[in-house]
Amino acid sequence: MRRAYLSAAVAVLGVVAYLVLPRWWGGAVPAVAVTPQDLVRTVVATGRVEAPHRVDVGSTLVGTVARVPVAEGQTVAAGAVLIELDDRELRASLRAAEGAVAQAQARVRQLQEVQRPVAAQALRQAQATLETTRAQQRRQEELFRQGYVGQAALDEARRAAELADAQVAAARQQLDTTLAGGSDEAVALTTLAQAQANAEAARARLQHATVTAPVAGVLISRDVEPGDVVQPGKTLMVLSPTGETQLVVQFDEKNLGLLAAGQRALASADAFADQRFAAEVVYISPGVDAQRGSVEVKLQVAQPPAYLRQNMTVSVDVEVARRNRVLAVPLDWVHDADTSQPWVLKRVDGRAQRQAVTLGLRGGGRVEVMDGLKAGDELAPSGVREGARLGPHAGP
Repeated sequence: MRRAYLSAAVAVLGVVAYLVLPRWWGGAVPAVAVTPQDLVRTVVATGRVEAPHRVDVGSTLVGTVARVPVAEGQTVAAGAVLIELDDRELRASLRAAEGAVAQAQARVRQLQEVQRPVAAQALRQAQATLETTRAQQRRQEELFRQGYVGQAALDEARRAAELADAQVAAARQQLDTTLAGGSDEAVALTTLAQAQANAEAARARLQHATVTAPVAGVLISRDVEPGDVVQPGKTLMVLSPTGETQLVVQFDEKNLGLLAAGQRALASADAFADQRFAAEVVYISPGVDAQRGSVEVKLQVAQPPAYLRQNMTVSVDVEVARRNRVLAVPLDWVHDADTSQPWVLKRVDGRAQRQAVTLGLRGGGRVEVMDGLKAGDELAPSGVREGARLGPHAGP
């Protein structure tokens, strides 16, 4: 039994010597040289893909849906047909309105081509009759002075001249109503304008029976089917315009002081985690969600990848700070890193010796050393104890 215990003890001592003694005497643990490098700090959060605005599509008419030629998720061009209503009644109304326009136009032509020339001719005839009756009146007056005719004949000639004069005045007035600015022309033109307005309104109603896409985009919602009776003001479809894409992300409020508009970010959709795309912070909510303890941040995606879809879940790394060409070491090499007196193990005369340092920016598992080290100093990696022997730097 003693011999067995002795063999076991020797074996344990052998393992301990293999693991520990090289750290004290053999230089088996190489030191690592500190070199300048770029250090970036990021904050991470998740959110969703959203368009900056969405377009609600509906009908301005009451009608029955005849056809819906698009499906949810489909990309449509501006002006593409989204919904068609039964337009038979509207087409009949348009034909009636166009008939009224044609009738009003015919009335204007009749006034200009028939009524006006006839009125002008009637005026000329009345003027000729007036000249004849006035000549007869003058002859009767002469004969009356000579005693050849009596007073009755003279009075008859005078009445005929007065009647002809009145007929000239009436004919002139009738002609004036048919001329430009006259009452008959004004009535005809007003009737024509009203008929044309009614036709335009009927044509517009007919056009509204076909609902088209106001902008190009992706149809993210469809709530209408053929046979449905639609009403004005009801949203039937929701269109997400193409172009600008935003990421709406909820960041922990503890990071609010680190975030600023214009900061760059890298994002990835959970469905395509290995494909990252660039984004930029464009909006930080002025308020904090008290229930979730978060702040809403919007990021603009200048060149969204083709696979990006509305409401996709995304992960976002926002670059909140950057230091170029600074001394940085792995954070796990720093002892008491969260206290006011952090330190590292520096290679001095071949041994790990404590060295106080001043820390700065942290990011990506590394931390900036602002004071206490210089480029080329060699440090002990994590797991090495103070006083252990360190081999020289073993590579770049």
